[in-house]
Amino acid sequence: MAGSASFSIPSRKSGVTVPFGRVVLSIVALWTVYFVLISARGLVLGWELQPEMLWRRTIVTSFAVLITMVLWLILRLFEGRKRWVLFVVAAVAALPGGIAIAKVNQLLFAPLEEKMEQRYAEDRGFTIRRDEAGNLLAEIVAPKEWQIKNPELFDEDNPPTVTLVLQDAKDKEMWYPLIDAGLSRYYVLLTWAAIYIALLAIAQAREAERREQQFRSAAKAAELRSLRYQVNPHFLFNTLNSLSALVITGKTDRAEKMIQTISRFYRHSLADEPTSDVPLKDEFDLQKLYLDIEAVRFPDRLTCDFDLPEDLADARVPGMILQPLVENSVKYAVSRVNRNVTITVKAREEFDRLVITVADDGPGVPEGSNHGFGIGLANVRDRLEARFGPDIGFTSAPVPGGYRTEIRIPLTRHG
Repeated sequence: MAGSASFSIPSRKSGVTVPFGRVVLSIVALWTVYFVLISARGLVLGWELQPEMLWRRTIVTSFAVLITMVLWLILRLFEGRKRWVLFVVAAVAALPGGIAIAKVNQLLFAPLEEKMEQRYAEDRGFTIRRDEAGNLLAEIVAPKEWQIKNPELFDEDNPPTVTLVLQDAKDKEMWYPLIDAGLSRYYVLLTWAAIYIALLAIAQAREAERREQQFRSAAKAAELRSLRYQVNPHFLFNTLNSLSALVITGKTDRAEKMIQTISRFYRHSLADEPTSDVPLKDEFDLQKLYLDIEAVRFPDRLTCDFDLPEDLADARVPGMILQPLVENSVKYAVSRVNRNVTITVKAREEFDRLVITVADDGPGVPEGSNHGFGIGLANVRDRLEARFGPDIGFTSAPVPGGYRTEIRIPLTRHG
């Protein structure tokens, strides 16, 4: 079990890979460029037998693509490791791949190379061949001076030749062309490996960014749920106290009406997802239900004034965002005086921003109440910041003749 878990760590650490299509595209593109450059070089230098070279070069390039795919499969095993490990693996794995490509190239081009050597030798009056041991030999017809000095050895039908060993089969230098060609292909493989590691790094960075965004969204959603759920217990505590007072004083008709209104209020408020936005019209309707509940407690002391322009009815706001503000007006204005108090809830648009005002004409803030930093106002401010970030405006302060709270948030509409 432990060994199995340890083996799976590299793939789990990253969980990200370069898409297969992009891998194939990068490999084919790189070797196509290499093919074009080598072919163009042959044309510029005037190499002979270009048609025969092209189909052989195509086979070698196709083999190189396969070798690079094998290199990719090897690198995939180490995708979850540190980047320097990938570079080391690429440097080691690409070396035999480069030699293999060079060897295939050598085998395919060997007949063509011999043909070119023979043509070169014929143009200069000698022949080239290999003996059974693999030595490369050059046979040159004896010079005329040697024929004059040795006429008895001269035969017009079969003139004497001089054989020179151009390359010994055991000569170490015969490996130099293979090593040289292998290194050039090795560098191409390393170039692709560097491209692949860069693509992998980009993919991992994007995945990390996506996961971070998901984490932030989840954290924000959790925060919004927590703040939203703070509202309902607070409101329920107040309404149950009010309902209890009505029952104790024998005002059963008003208590029954209040229970029905409370039921409608909670059915309306609990229908929404805690982290979702709601149309501003629904939010205004919810506050009307709440004030209907409070109107049972204060039948002659509470007047409501709602002003919602039709073009803002579909504006989106966090659900129950106005509840603590309206509740504060009831608590600190209506309940503290024996006269009628008007609670005003208005909305307007200013420069593509939604401005909502909750105000009352009550006595203001009694000293020592710490009203501006109460749980209700802090809840509203925190929810707005969690939903919109710092791009909000929130002011709550006494004004001549009462108290006013103003919210400014980005204007977003339904759909």
